[in-house]
Amino acid sequence: MKAATVREIKQELSTLSQPEMIELILRLSKFKKDNKELLTYLLYEAGDEAAYIQSVKDEIDFQFTEINLTSYYFMKKTIRKILRQVKKYIRYSQKKETEAELLIYFCNKLLDLNPPIKKNTVLTNLFWRQKEIATKAVSNLHEDIQFDFKGSLDELELDN
Repeated sequence: MKAATVREIKQELSTLSQPEMIELILRLSKFKKDNKELLTYLLYEAGDEAAYIQSVKDEIDFQFTEINLTSYYFMKKTIRKILRQVKKYIRYSQKKETEAELLIYFCNKLLDLNPPIKKNTVLTNLFWRQKEIATKAVSNLHEDIQFDFKGSLDELELDN
């Protein structure tokens, strides 16, 4: 996700009412390092969650192509870094649908890696933890939306 310039953010903030401004700033205060990205999400991308999810997926795709596959050590370091960023983007959105979709997508990308993650205990455990978190997020959704995600969750299986 590309952060907007300070000037663009200032222009957008000038169009908001005082209560909206207070709400944005209070939410912003919870984040220290990533204030600009959070403001960019709130001002420009919160209205189109599908486009936001797609941009995060594109970034995940790019990061997975950059993984050093020579050893599991380097794979673990990079995958943890990717997961930290995915979690950050989930925090920005604060929507369970977004959390479920991004975590399922992350788990699918893990399964597609070659060499396979099932040969490494740490990566396998990371996969199962994220699948469990995605399952919890799906269980909190409306029944119709749950049904859509259940199929994706059922496909997430490590072949033993």
